[in-house]
Amino acid sequence: MARKLRVWYPGAMFHITSRGNRRAAIFYDENDQRAYFDILEQARIYYPFHLHAYCLMTNHIHLQLETINHHPKDIMKMLNSRYALYFNKRHRLVGHVFQGRYGAELIETIDYELEVSRYIHLNPLEAEMVNKPEEYRWSSYRAYVLGEENPHVRTERILGHFKEPREVGYRRFVEGEV
Repeated sequence: MARKLRVWYPGAMFHITSRGNRRAAIFYDENDQRAYFDILEQARIYYPFHLHAYCLMTNHIHLQLETINHHPKDIMKMLNSRYALYFNKRHRLVGHVFQGRYGAELIETIDYELEVSRYIHLNPLEAEMVNKPEEYRWSSYRAYVLGEENPHVRTERILGHFKEPREVGYRRFVEGEV
């Protein structure tokens, strides 16, 4: 049976997830995370998109991605296939790196857009990897609440939903102080 076609239109926003095969790690060390970002930026050159939030966990990824003129299947095919080639070569492995098809939830409301951003940024805290979400280096949260420069992510759209000082409002929203 054929796969169900995913809804897509220019400017659509998605919560994209991709998990390691058999829930195995897809990032062994910092070199792997850096390589993932390098490949992400290569994909952005071929298939421009806006990245609003991300979190690279040990065995899966979360991306809050807004398309411009390309279907997310093109973006994710390039990103996942190139990363799998890199990962297998570097670690002298063979076979699938990712478990099945990537997940893509269409985001069609502001409330859901904000909820996805919060969910992504709380992932390391929920996994008990850190005590505070800003302690996790491989997420976009620090760019949101600390104003840390991050070339991969655009914070303006999400922060635009909060009153000044926006970073404080966003932190309160994410960490449950609202």
